[in-house]
Amino acid sequence: MKETEIILAEDTRRTQILLKKYDIHKTLTSYHKYNEHKITDRIVEQIQSGKMVALVADAGTPGISDPGYFIVNKCLEKDIPVECLPGPTALIPALASSGIPSNRFAFEGFLPAKKGRKKRLQELACEKRTIILYESPHRIIKTLKDLSLSLGPERNAVLARELTKIHEEIIRGTIEDIVNKVESNPVKGEIVIIIQGNTSK
Repeated sequence: MKETEIILAEDTRRTQILLKKYDIHKTLTSYHKYNEHKITDRIVEQIQSGKMVALVADAGTPGISDPGYFIVNKCLEKDIPVECLPGPTALIPALASSGIPSNRFAFEGFLPAKKGRKKRLQELACEKRTIILYESPHRIIKTLKDLSLSLGPERNAVLARELTKIHEEIIRGTIEDIVNKVESNPVKGEIVIIIQGNTSK
């Protein structure tokens, strides 16, 4: 980070806390899903002019349900080398601690909020691999109920939240069990849902 000239940050306020801790003073540029299509070409031009640019995400790894995919593709189109420094990602520890088969899985990220949601749920109902989803606290009840309707309330699942943090919590059971627990005790923070694949023949 100290060697870069520009740091692209999903939320500059949060990244500034990290930079201050390590006494790093660099140009911070806001880079997120709402502006990446507008500013990526300009950033690529700056890289081509010789500047070193880093991209950081608020939580997890850039490009995994976070900004990153778009600018990586643009850089590769221009033969600009891209280096990835592995960082935390919630889906792997959630899967490893779930007790649900982990040899084959489908990471779906966030379900569509509206358009395409019903179709995606129908597709997931037939998915035989373990399914991994991300979800936000304010949509978790709706998503769990949608999953119960589409995949069946008796499908085994795990809800993992705030992994590796002070309020880490893992809820195991059927989808219906988890709906009941979350309705009676709302959850907050970063949420991962692990669902057993369709085991019918």
